[in-house]
Amino acid sequence: MPADFNGYWKMVSNDNFEEYLKALDVNVAVRKIANLLKPDKEILQNGDHMIIKTLSTFRNYIMEFDVGKEFEEDLSGVDDRKCM
Repeated sequence: MPADFNGYWKMVSNDNFEEYLKALDVNVAVRKIANLLKPDKEILQNGDHMIIKTLSTFRNYIMEFDVGKEFEEDLSGVDDRKCM
């Protein structure tokens, strides 16, 4: 069982975030907006099942998965990528 990450997390800093997004080939407009945001994370964990909610003034996003199992993350509406 993974460490307990349950809780509400506030972003303190995001150093070099724009460079990271650029390396992921995220378009410049989305990079500029994302760099201005300071989203909070709410993590709900039940054993190996995780729900991570990204909460911001721009857009809220929910990711749900089981630790150790491959899953597809659909980022349509964010930057239109699908990631495994």
